[in-house]
Amino acid sequence: MKLIRKLVQMVSGSLPEAVVLLFTRVALAGIFWRSARTKVEDGSWLQMSDTTVFLFQEEYGMPWPEVTGLLATYAEHFLPILIVMGLFTRLGAAGLLVMTLVIQLFVYPEAWWQTHIIWVALAGILIVRGGGIFSLDRLLGHKFG
Repeated sequence: MKLIRKLVQMVSGSLPEAVVLLFTRVALAGIFWRSARTKVEDGSWLQMSDTTVFLFQEEYGMPWPEVTGLLATYAEHFLPILIVMGLFTRLGAAGLLVMTLVIQLFVYPEAWWQTHIIWVALAGILIVRGGGIFSLDRLLGHKFG
């Protein structure tokens, strides 16, 4: 019993939490960054591809596919950068949570248990705990980062 308590104390400290939050930030950001890169023309940073407009119109059934596609493309690039840096972590995670819920409700409602529940959990951890010690939020003293 004593050994178990000692082990629990070791992994419950601020350093292990900081490492886990860093991995959580990278994991969530990576999911959306990879998606973002599929939405742009090869060799460009933010030029949305014709395929993206087509998908937003035909497969996803989104209104104003040129606008919604562009918003998703920019958000999927910008928010992961903030999250990896740990800058406005909670805000970035909340943005990706909203995107996940839109995808869940309007695009792929059957993907909850396979995929989206994990994205929601990762975003939820960051919203609740913030970026951790290894974040710009902490370095800059943001109280809500």
